[in-house]
Amino acid sequence: MTGAGIGRVLLCIPLLNPGDDAYRLLHALARQTVQPDDFVVVDSGSTDGTLSLFERAGARVLRVARDAFSHGGTRQMAVDLSPPADIVVFLTQDAVLSRPDSLAALLCCFADAGVGAAYGRQLPREGAGLIEAYARTFNYPAESRVKTLDDVPLLGIKTAFMSNSFGAYRSSVLHAVGGFPADIPLGEDCWVAAKMLLSGWKVAYCAEATVFHSHSYGLAEEFRRYYDIGAFHARAGWLMQTFGGAGTEGGRFVHSELEYLARRAPSLIPSALLRTALKLAGYRAGRCERLYPSRLRRRMSMHRAVRG
Repeated sequence: MTGAGIGRVLLCIPLLNPGDDAYRLLHALARQTVQPDDFVVVDSGSTDGTLSLFERAGARVLRVARDAFSHGGTRQMAVDLSPPADIVVFLTQDAVLSRPDSLAALLCCFADAGVGAAYGRQLPREGAGLIEAYARTFNYPAESRVKTLDDVPLLGIKTAFMSNSFGAYRSSVLHAVGGFPADIPLGEDCWVAAKMLLSGWKVAYCAEATVFHSHSYGLAEEFRRYYDIGAFHARAGWLMQTFGGAGTEGGRFVHSELEYLARRAPSLIPSALLRTALKLAGYRAGRCERLYPSRLRRRMSMHRAVRG
C-alpha cells in the first residue's frame, strides 16, 4: 500500500445484491488517495448482475451459500483465504467513502503501534430522515478518540464499540484474539474489539475517516435488529460482565433523541417512542433467546442463517 508505511492492506466486502450501491461504492473507492494491495469480496448468491462490476474493479471473488452466511464467520473466511496482510479493512456494500482521504485517514491510526483496531465515522446517507440521521450523530461524534480498558468506568460498554461497516484490524492481533466468532447474529466487531482491549490493545475511533452509511428500518426490522443485539449480549456474557450492560447507554440515547426531536420535529416524537418500545421488547426477547424453540428464534431474528 503506497505511502502509509504500515505494510500490506487487504480490503474485504461481503456482498448480496448491492444494486446501485455497487456503483457508488466502487466510484468512491477508485477516488481514494490510498489503495489496498488486495481486494476481496465474499458473495452469498447475488443475482442482480453487479458481481461483474467488482471483478472489473480488480476484486477477487469468494462465494458462500446464502444460508451459510454469518457476519463473523464469513468475514473470517475472507481473511483466512486471502493473501497475508498487515491490516485488514472491512466495508459493507452500502457504505460509501465520503472523502478521497477516508481510507488513508483510517489507516493512519495504525501508526500508533498500540492500536489493534480502528473504525471511521458514519454519516447519514442522502435523504435520511431525522430519526435515522440522529442515530448516526449520537454514535459517531465529530471528535476522534483512542479507547483503552481504562475507559470502561467512563464509557461502559461503549468502550468496546466498533463497526465493520468501515473498520480495520491489525491482522496479527485479530489472529491472536481468535478472529471473528461465527455463532453470533451480529456484534462480531465489538466482540473482537473487546478481546483486544482485554489483551491491552487500543481501539481508535477516527472522525476524519468518513463514510455515508445509515438505514431506515421499518418497525418489524427495529424489533428484529434489537432481538439480535439482545441475543448477542446473552451469548457474550463475559463482555457484559467486563464492560457493563447496555441500559445506561440506551437510556442516554433515548433522552437525547427526544430532546433533539423536540427542538427539530416534535411531530416525530410518537414514532420515536414507538420505536423505542419495539427496540426494548426486541432486546429483552433476545436476552431470553435460549428459552425459545429454534424455529421461533429464526423468525424473530434479522439474521436467520445464524443458528445457536
